[in-house]
Amino acid sequence: MFVFALAVVFKLCSIQFIQGDDYRSLAQERTIKNVEIPANRGNVYSADGSLLATSIPKYDIRIDAIQPKEETFNKYIKALGDSLANYTGKSSSFHQNSIKKARANKNRYFLLARNISYSDYIRLRNFPMLELGAIRGGLIVEQTTRREHPMGGIAERTIGYEKIDGDGNVTRPGIDGAFGMKYLRGTNGMRLKQKIGNGQWKPIVDYDQIEPQDGYDVYTTIDVNIQDIAHHSLLGQLEKYEADHGCAVVMDVKTGEIKAISNLGRNKNGHYYERLNYAVGESHEPGSTFKVMALMAALEDKVIDTSTVVDTQNGSKRFYGRTIRDSRGYGKISAARALEVSSNIGLATIIDENYSKQPKKFINRIKSWNLHNTLGVSIIGEGKPIIPEPGDKIWSKNALPSMAYGYNMQMTPLQTLAFYNAIANDGEMVKPRFIKAVKEFSREIEVFEKEVINQKICSDKTLGEIREILKNVVIRGTGRRMYSENFSMAGKTGTARTDYNDYEEWLKDRKYVSSFAGYFPVDNPKYSCIVVIHQPSTKVGFYGADVSGPVFKRIAQKIYTETPLIDEVESLEIVNSKVEEEYESFYTIAQTYKTIMPNVVGLPTMDALALLENMGLKVKMEGVGVVKSQSITKGNKVKPNQVIVLGT
Repeated sequence: MFVFALAVVFKLCSIQFIQGDDYRSLAQERTIKNVEIPANRGNVYSADGSLLATSIPKYDIRIDAIQPKEETFNKYIKALGDSLANYTGKSSSFHQNSIKKARANKNRYFLLARNISYSDYIRLRNFPMLELGAIRGGLIVEQTTRREHPMGGIAERTIGYEKIDGDGNVTRPGIDGAFGMKYLRGTNGMRLKQKIGNGQWKPIVDYDQIEPQDGYDVYTTIDVNIQDIAHHSLLGQLEKYEADHGCAVVMDVKTGEIKAISNLGRNKNGHYYERLNYAVGESHEPGSTFKVMALMAALEDKVIDTSTVVDTQNGSKRFYGRTIRDSRGYGKISAARALEVSSNIGLATIIDENYSKQPKKFINRIKSWNLHNTLGVSIIGEGKPIIPEPGDKIWSKNALPSMAYGYNMQMTPLQTLAFYNAIANDGEMVKPRFIKAVKEFSREIEVFEKEVINQKICSDKTLGEIREILKNVVIRGTGRRMYSENFSMAGKTGTARTDYNDYEEWLKDRKYVSSFAGYFPVDNPKYSCIVVIHQPSTKVGFYGADVSGPVFKRIAQKIYTETPLIDEVESLEIVNSKVEEEYESFYTIAQTYKTIMPNVVGLPTMDALALLENMGLKVKMEGVGVVKSQSITKGNKVKPNQVIVLGT
């Protein structure tokens, strides 16, 4: 027994003095820890300062029921119950009994209110007993944040979000995702918490050891008025044509600022929502909208001119064992007319006859416009364009004729729009831009300026010719249904087959991509726009002019009829010499003639009326305009209330 006692004493001394620091450290790790307090994410704003995305703080209010002393608890429990009753609508006795029961059960984490707003949080923390704080009153406050989009589902995918799952994988679509790490996240704070059993932790004090630093605010290029127009214009057409999905983008011609971007896809219930960012991420065969690039290449290389005659035959022509068809036969037409009526045969013939022996020349021209590269936009997930060239797996003798009318290649809608925007912008290709500035309150952290991709895509001669053709597409070509005498637009329709690898299956269920790309107004263009709609119901319609064209027209017209125009006035102090002279003359007469009749012939009737009535005369006017006669001649003495007749 003595030896056993010595062993116990030895072990106790060993634990206390030799291993004590290790055990104390381990105990502290298991009962006290630093918990990260997430920083408030920065806000996302539109170009005019409207809120697009914000982090809303939410609070859980709890009480450590055994923390207050007995005297304190008994003093404030009834008043606390009364305050909670006024807040929740339940009786005071219910709340008092609940808190007393929690104290009896030694509950140190009893919930009083969950997921409440900041104003409610301020109200509750001033309730009796809770106002004493964490040490004396047992108050426990836990804050979380929730990302909200005040505009609802409009542009939700483009505005985006940043989500981190349990495995640490990050999903970062849209502007919020692209700029989250660098600007929006901020720096997290730290708060000391103590374990109170059952896997629960409570803050030791009601303040943070390290305060979180909020993220910066991002100001986008989005115009909320234009965004609303684009969203609802696209949505209406998708519903009408029962399409699978679609997108619409509006871009400022000079700066490249994206003013609106809508991406809508259909769910299994037939409702449309911002499913994916199709405009940025979805590469597909552009179809007839690429004919503009093909004809521009031929014009710039001077292998043809707009008057070159091309034989489209009767609407069907064989190329290397494969038949290319038009919607109808056009016979012999000019190259310009071939683009206006969107002749597949016309463009395929032009490109094949002039580039079949040197296909690399055509490909190099396309590459000189940077169409084989991504735009490098800030939003993550931009689709890669596919421009094949000799030696590639998908290259064949039919590659050139197919590319001439937008097949055997791929581009995203935004990449196509950037090229059309360059046509409207006198040949200067600018990078599409979603962000204007990053700010901390009013202080600018970073400002994003216009980026030029290509100073001049072609000669002024080619540019003028292609712009004339695009104008005529709407006046007398495939887009003629869009023509309006009151508002000018220019652009190109596009209709392309999709999912046609198995041609027999495609014939059973025909699927198309309908598009329209262009700009408005024709003279001094302000905006460029592209509308792409995938898989419209062929029972309703599928041609680009019928499906996507009306969306483009609706967006263009509504922008100019519903969007406020702002003119900047440099100064209100504008001097008009004629007005100044008339005023000086009027003032001189008014000061000189008090009782002597002045000459008012030549004055406007309203000025003469004011002058004479101030002299005390009663004035009768015969007509309006400029005074031509007066009943009392100049220089005569006048009396108060004397009548004078002015003729005009």
